[in-house]
Formats: sequence, C-alpha cells, structure tokens
Amino acid sequence: MKRTILRFPAVKFYSGLSRSTLYNRISEGLWTRPVSLGFRAVGWPSDEIEALNAARIAGKTDDEIRSLVVQLVADRKFAK
Repeated sequence: MKRTILRFPAVKFYSGLSRSTLYNRISEGLWTRPVSLGFRAVGWPSDEIEALNAARIAGKTDDEIRSLVVQLVADRKFAK
C-alpha cells in the first residue's frame, strides 16, 4: 500500500476493528493515535496500519506491539 493517510472507514476495512475496539486499543497503547487532518477530521498513516496488522498476524505479544506503537509514533517525526 502506498503511504497515504487513511480515514476511519478504510482503517476499519483494513484492520477489521470496530470504532470502540480501535479507540480501546489506542487507550491501551496497542494502536497509534490518529493524526489531525483539520477541524474534526483525523486519519492514520497507511504504513502504520500495515505494521500493526503484520505484528498481530505474526503473533506478537501486547508488550511487543506497545513497543512497536512507540517506534511508529517516533518515526512520524522523521517521515518524509
């Protein structure tokens, strides 16, 4: 997937998560927070969705996924 920002309907499609599950995972540190796209609009970088899905598929533990989330958020500062 080309690096793009996905709005919630696309994130729901690619992750299979409901809105409440997604926001629960964010509060537990198991998913990245969305980026602001403007007034009342947010989205997630597509590469983060891919990385988080791959970690789940690979059977990573919650602690490993929390570490991945921290790394993904840190990488946002250096994205081109």
